[in-house]
Amino acid sequence: MIRLEPRARPSAVVEAVTPVLALLATLVAGGILFALIGNDPFRAIRIIFWDPLFDPFSRSEILIKAAPLILIALGLSFGFRAGVWNIGAEGQFVVGGLAGAAVGLAFWGTQGVWLLPLMALAGAAGGFAWAMIPALLKIRFNANEILVSLMLVYVAGLFLTAMVSGPLRDPAGFAFPQSRMLHDSARLPRLADTRVHLGVLAALGLVIAAHVALHRHRFGFEVRLMGAAPRAAAFAGIDRGWMIAACLGLSGALAGLAGLFEVAGPIGQLQPSLPQGYGFTAIIVAFLGRLNPIGILLAGLLMGLTYIGGETAQFALRLPAAAISTFQGMLLFFLLAFDLVTRYRIARIPRAPA
Repeated sequence: MIRLEPRARPSAVVEAVTPVLALLATLVAGGILFALIGNDPFRAIRIIFWDPLFDPFSRSEILIKAAPLILIALGLSFGFRAGVWNIGAEGQFVVGGLAGAAVGLAFWGTQGVWLLPLMALAGAAGGFAWAMIPALLKIRFNANEILVSLMLVYVAGLFLTAMVSGPLRDPAGFAFPQSRMLHDSARLPRLADTRVHLGVLAALGLVIAAHVALHRHRFGFEVRLMGAAPRAAAFAGIDRGWMIAACLGLSGALAGLAGLFEVAGPIGQLQPSLPQGYGFTAIIVAFLGRLNPIGILLAGLLMGLTYIGGETAQFALRLPAAAISTFQGMLLFFLLAFDLVTRYRIARIPRAPA
């Protein structure tokens, strides 16, 4: 008989290299997967992880894909550190995009530099409000925030479909379920001659702000204390209900802001296809980045690379989309597996004497 025992002091070096080991294991397992479905594994890995880095268009698309992942993962990381598990960031992403775009459509045809900041505030407020539903249910009734936030993802998707099929539908859109295209004042400015928009710079700025908040601010200390020692946090006077609301609210606001950036950036209008799976993929990004803002920045860029490289591989090698999703799931699996080995050791249970 065997059991898992916590290690007295996990190796800091091993914990630091765990994401690299998880990535290498994913490359090996992914190569085996590609070989099993009849493709050259070396070519598939090269197309996904290497070729996009040397194409200017692909590099800009990597940044566009990475920005919402980084924003959402930053918010999730604070909650995960505090033991607050928001799994419904995808729904907050959708509601934030819907709320921000609704403001832009309400002022459709109106020009002004004030409109985009107003849309950003509305997007963050929409995501915040959606995240407050599981927060209040958790605080008042001790409802499981994992289940509540996850179920609200599907409610958000249906709400989006209802809005673009009804009040926000384009009157000149031949009854297609989509809104008008946002006009120039409601679109994120592009940088230079690329598709990279201002939201990418905003994501970078929020990485810096999150790093300062986590390591140089009282809120970050309280988050880390609540996650590491809940009883000590209670003795220190940290209110558990307030912390749940703060962590879920922060993650919801950042997810909503990411949704607005997606609508006002690459898409330019509301569509039922707004949900991109970013809210779920951001969970991988958060853990791959070790819940650290700088690590999340690097992990977001890596995951953006898998998105763009995966799309290229689908066309070049006729890979099914599910193969790329499986590849991303392997990354989280190996990361958690290596974390388990790092923090626990296998011990034998002695047999009881006869």
